[in-house]
Amino acid sequence: MRDFIAISDCSTQELHELLDDSSSLKEFYKSGGRDLCLAGKTLAMLFEKPSLRTRISFQVAMTDLGGSPIYVKPEDIGGIGKREPVKDIARVLSRYVQGIMARTFEHQTVIDLAQYADIPVINALTDWSHPCQAMADVLTIREHFGRIEGIRIAFIGDGNNVARSLAFAAGKLDMKLVVASPGGYELDEATIAKANSLTPGCTRQVRDPYEAVADADVIYTDTWVSMGQENEKEKRRKDFAGFAVDAALVAAAPKHVRIMHCLPAYRGYEITDEVAESPGSIMFDQAENRLHFQRALLKKLMA
Repeated sequence: MRDFIAISDCSTQELHELLDDSSSLKEFYKSGGRDLCLAGKTLAMLFEKPSLRTRISFQVAMTDLGGSPIYVKPEDIGGIGKREPVKDIARVLSRYVQGIMARTFEHQTVIDLAQYADIPVINALTDWSHPCQAMADVLTIREHFGRIEGIRIAFIGDGNNVARSLAFAAGKLDMKLVVASPGGYELDEATIAKANSLTPGCTRQVRDPYEAVADADVIYTDTWVSMGQENEKEKRRKDFAGFAVDAALVAAAPKHVRIMHCLPAYRGYEITDEVAESPGSIMFDQAENRLHFQRALLKKLMA
C-alpha cells in the first residue's frame, strides 16, 4: 500500500490488516505503551475545509508515533492548485516531508497529489470519498458487535462521500448497506454498481427510511448540508423532511440497533438530541476511533 485514497483501491486483506493494527495499537497506547516508529518524520496536513476531528486526530496520531505534523491552511499556499499546480505542490512537499494528508473539495486533488508525490498521500476527506471515516466506523462496529461480516447498516440521508465510502467498505468486507434518501439525493448508480461488483447485493438504495431500518444492526446518519452546500441549506432541510433519525425511526429497528453519526451533528435536523444521547448511540466511539485507525494508517504508510 503506497497511498490511501479510496477504500475501493485497497484489497480486503489490506483493510483487515489495518483494522487489526488499529485495535492492537489502541490497546497498546491505552495501556501506556508508545511506538515511536515515525521519529524524525514529518506529515504535511493540507486543509481546504476546516475540521475538528480530522485535524486533531491526525495531529495526535502523528505525535503519538514520534513524528511531527505541520498544519497547512489554504491561505498558506494560496489555495491548493490555485497559486501553483497541484503537481508542483506534490513534488515540492516530497522534498521536505515524508507524508501528505489532504482534506479537499475536489477528489481529483488527492489523486493528483498521489500521482506526482514521491511520498505517501492520505485522503482525509474529499467531496467524493471519506475513507478514514468509514474505516473508523468499521472498527467501531467490530468492537460493538464482535464481527464485521453480515452487519447490516441503514444509512439515512444524503448519498454523500461517507455513504459512498461505506458502500465500498460493505463490498470489501462483506457487510450490507441500505441507503434511504429523498429523490434527487440518492447514492449514485455507479457507486452502487461498483460496490455490488465486489460483493453482489451488498448495497441498495431505497426511499423509505423505515424500510431501511427494519432489519438494521446500525442506523447511520450524517448532516444534510455538507461544507460547500450552505447556499442550499433551506432547500435541503425541506427536501429531507421525514428523514430525521428520531425515536420513532429507532423504534422501528431491532432492539439491539446502534446509532452512528460521523459528526458534526446538527441536532434537531438529521438526528434528535434524544437519539444522540441514547444508550444505543456510539457516535463518540466513532470519533475516538478516527485517532486509532489513523495511527495505524500512518504507521503502515510511513514507517
